[in-house]
Amino acid sequence: MLDNIEQKCLSKGVKLTEQRKLIVKVISESKEAYGESDHPDVDELYNRVSKIEPKISIATVYRTVKLLEEAGILAKHDFKGGKARYEAMVESHHDHLIDVKTGEIIEFVDEEIEKLQKKVAEKHGYKLVDHKLELYGVKKTSDK
Repeated sequence: MLDNIEQKCLSKGVKLTEQRKLIVKVISESKEAYGESDHPDVDELYNRVSKIEPKISIATVYRTVKLLEEAGILAKHDFKGGKARYEAMVESHHDHLIDVKTGEIIEFVDEEIEKLQKKVAEKHGYKLVDHKLELYGVKKTSDK
């Protein structure tokens, strides 16, 4: 059975070499293996792929990620901290809460925020067609 990213590649005409298949497989399994907060950068992705196939080059990983991004299969995020991070493009919208100390990324959906964003756009005479929300914070410590 083909995973969702591999299916998208085939439907968009992206040729999958054996190395690309491996990169796609690692990306597909990232959330399961590393949790919902996993949005690897290319170096992290390369480290994971090279553990399976040591002969793969970082240039191949960079080119494949760029190809998947351009095809609309991967979403690129430029969270604060410098390195671009990636996740599989999903149909459903979600926002991100980023822990500035640990780098943990929490995906969330909040209907109140969605309604407020539409309300703000309408107040200024616009119809909201898209948005991106990134919240940055630090975990609260308990006061004892």
